[in-house]
Amino acid sequence: MPATYTWDVFSTLDGFGSYGPDGDWGGYWGKQGPELLERRAALFDTEQRMVFGATTFRETAQSMSAGVDPNTLDEWNVRTRRMPATVISSTLHDTLDWPNAAIVSGDAVDIVTRLKEESDVPLRSQASLSLNRALMNAGLVDRVHVTIFPVVSGQTGTAPIFAGAADFDLELIEHHTLDGHTQELIYRPTLHH
Repeated sequence: MPATYTWDVFSTLDGFGSYGPDGDWGGYWGKQGPELLERRAALFDTEQRMVFGATTFRETAQSMSAGVDPNTLDEWNVRTRRMPATVISSTLHDTLDWPNAAIVSGDAVDIVTRLKEESDVPLRSQASLSLNRALMNAGLVDRVHVTIFPVVSGQTGTAPIFAGAADFDLELIEHHTLDGHTQELIYRPTLHH
C-alpha cells in the first residue's frame, strides 16, 4: 500500500502563504498560541519522511541550521529537523547541514510516485507551493493540511497557495480550532471533473 502524502501549509484567510517585506506580521502572522504549538509538535511525534522543494528547503534549513540555538526553535521545528528528508531539486547540491537529507534531481511526479511506493512511513511536505501544486495536479497528494491564521493580508500577502492549481473538490476529514481563532483543516482532494 502506498505511503500517504500530506501537503502541510500555513495560510491567511485570503489564501497567502507568506507576506512581503512591507508586512510586519511576525512569525505565524503574530497569531501563535500554546494549542497551535502543542498540536504542531504532536504532528511530528511520529516518524515521517519530509519532502521539500529547493526554495522551501533552503529557507527552512537556514532558519533551523546547526548554528541556530535549538532552544529558540518551536518544538515542532526541532522534530521536523530530525525527520529524514528528500529534497527535490536540480539546482541544489548541498544538504545545508540537515541531518539525514538526500537531494534528488529529476521529475517531481516520478520521484514522489516512487517515494510513495517505497516508503514505509508517511510523507509530509511543508509549503513548497509550486512542487505541491504539481503533485496535487498529478493526483499524488492524499491530504491537504491547511492551517488558516485569522488575518487578511490583501496588501502584503505573497505566495498565493493555490494559484495555478487545477480545480479540486475537497472532502473535510478533520478539523480543529486552535487557541480560539486559528483553523486547522485537513482535506482529501479529488480532481474536479
